[in-house]
Amino acid sequence: MITTRLILCALALSMAEFSMCHLLKSSVICVDCSTSSDLAGIKILVKCNQVKNLAMVTTNEHGVFETQLPSSNCQAKILGGPKQLYISRNAMVTSIMKVHETDSYTTSQPLNFYTSCPLSQNHDGKCGAHNDAIGRKVGSSKTVDLPLPKEWGLAPSSYYVLFFPIIGIP
Repeated sequence: MITTRLILCALALSMAEFSMCHLLKSSVICVDCSTSSDLAGIKILVKCNQVKNLAMVTTNEHGVFETQLPSSNCQAKILGGPKQLYISRNAMVTSIMKVHETDSYTTSQPLNFYTSCPLSQNHDGKCGAHNDAIGRKVGSSKTVDLPLPKEWGLAPSSYYVLFFPIIGIP
């Protein structure tokens, strides 16, 4: 009789733990897309404080996503999508807050992105990598390819012309 009561109490407590999970419902916004754009496949990472496991969520075609939160102190971050996304560092991560009069949560700021380089991030007419410290452009990683006649039947010269780095040469 006592064993049955203990089992029932343990079962009731375990169900109470599941009901304490919080539901996050939110969406992403494409700033420069048309209204009929497909926003499916964008990955959102959800990280909660004092929880080791991260939650990964994928948006549907309307940009909506939802997941269970293990705690209420969490943040959401856009990781990427099936196409190149341009995201402001300020709008990349946002905290999660409770929606009034419901038991669900949403993002405190909209998770928005661009599909092309926005004018605010456009430098010299190009949207590319910049050196954070000085603001100079990062150089190209293209190798030198010397023009060789096709009749010789050789591979491109970048395959066998050696590159000697400056560091490490005595």
